[in-house]
This record gives sequence, structure tokens and C-alpha cells, in this order.
Amino acid sequence: MGNIEGKVALITGAGRGLGREEALQLAQQGARIVIGDIDLPDASEAAHTTAEDIRAAGGEAIVALGDAGDSNDANSVFKAALDAFGDVNIMINNAGFCRDQTVFNMDDDQFDSVVRVHLRGHFVNMRNATRYWREKAKAGETVYGRLISTSSEAAIFGSAGQPNYAAAKAGIVSMTMGAAQLLLKYGITANVIMPRARTDMTNSGTTAALFAAPDNGFDAFNPENVAPLVGYLASPEAGHISGEVMIVWGNQVNVVKRPVIGEAHINPAGHEKWTVDGLHSSLSSYFDAEHVPVLDGFSVPPQ
Repeated sequence: MGNIEGKVALITGAGRGLGREEALQLAQQGARIVIGDIDLPDASEAAHTTAEDIRAAGGEAIVALGDAGDSNDANSVFKAALDAFGDVNIMINNAGFCRDQTVFNMDDDQFDSVVRVHLRGHFVNMRNATRYWREKAKAGETVYGRLISTSSEAAIFGSAGQPNYAAAKAGIVSMTMGAAQLLLKYGITANVIMPRARTDMTNSGTTAALFAAPDNGFDAFNPENVAPLVGYLASPEAGHISGEVMIVWGNQVNVVKRPVIGEAHINPAGHEKWTVDGLHSSLSSYFDAEHVPVLDGFSVPPQ
């Protein structure tokens, strides 16, 4: 099960954290790995270390450095994958960083920079992979395509101190769901994971203690726990799974159900537009009786 021998996987942000674990996982399953990461000293060193670890274990890996949110860099990284291995079969978008601040205090650059790397970074790399697969399919070639996006539960519940991050992660879900519909006829899958894991983005601030490793026992937030789901979604066995969103952490995977539209509130006066008084009468009683607001939706359930 999970044999992807010879397949080529391009993973952004693959030097450390989730991306590194995903690269190691797919390499164990036989994939040839393209480790994408930003061209900065720490990231570059980590990317090369991951590649060396894969090669030391008998796998194949190259490093292709560039800014995931820059179209030219993304094009260069994709070309490097084709030059090295002749194909790209699996595209995993993982690169990201945080610049946390409340909406009261966030400046334009803090918002734009996070949206650029997370959302635009997903877009430009997704465009490269899907365009390549579509052209192969139109040429009559057999296509093996797996697109895996990385979002967050912040996309569902919001995040009071991360309006930039939450907005970008919500956009990633919508964009990937659209891609899944578009790619269906080519037999290409597109799915979203929402990991809970200890990474560079959770190692500071109020989240650091929450995601800290335990002194003993099972480490629920070890990024290693996320990698098997990515390996499965990249495999032939998951070829029938597309357009899905999955929360993954510890020893569990939750499939996120589609949003459900609630009951319609119809004006009892008949075919007339609502009045403010009428809406108050209908909606206030509904929210008072039925609706419990999610004030802490991003909290982690007890282990």
C-alpha cells in the first residue's frame, strides 16, 4: 500500500517542520523529492540537511530554493524538478510564516506578506502543477497528479490574533475546492489538510506551551503524525478521494463536513421584503434559542 515508487513530489517549505516530515514520508514510499524552501541561510541549510537525510536512507532528493510566493521563483523551482527528474506528480504546498497581530493593530505589510506567502504561494505553485498536468492530459499522455494544500482550523473558526493567517487559510480551502472540481475529468485529486503540529509557527507566543512536547508518552503534536495522511493522499489508493478537507493531529483524522445551510427565515407577511422589526422578531428569537457562538473554536481538545 502507498507505493509511489519513481513518482516526483515537489514540496514547498520542506526543510523543516511539516514539510520535512512529509518529504521523509514520501521518500520512504519511493518518491523522488524536490525540497523547496526560501533562499535564506537557515532555511537553505535545513533544506540541504533534509535532502542529505533522504539520500542517506537510499532515496533521491534535490533542493530547489526560492520564494514560494514569487511567480518567477516558483517557475524556477518547478523547472528544476523537471530538469532533475523529468516529471512532477505530487504538489504539496506547505510554505508559510506568521506575523501575528490583532486587526486593531495590524499594518498593511503584516497582512499582505502573510497572505502573499500562504495564499499566493499556494496559487502560483498550484498553477504550475495543474497547468503542466492539463497539458500532458491534452497531449494524450497518462497523468498522475496529486495536489495537497495546507490550511488551518483558523479558516473555519477565525483567529483573533491572526486575521491575515486565517483569511489566507480560508482562501486556500476555497481555491483547492475549485481546483478539485476542475481537475476531476483528468483523474487528478486535490485535497486540503489542516494539521495541528509543533512547527516554527507554534514555537512562540501563547501557542508554544500548548504545543510543547510532553515529558513522556505519546507526543500528539509531533509533525511526524501528520505525514502518513499526506503519504496516503499522494498514493494510488487515494485516487478516489478529492475535494476533501481533513484535520490531522496525534492519532486522529477528522474529515470536515461541507457547510450546511440552516433553515430559511421567510417573511410571514408573504411576498414582501422584510422589515427591520420583522427580522428582529424572527432572528433574535432564533439566536437566543438555537445558536451558541463559537468563541474558542480553535482550542485543542484534551488529549
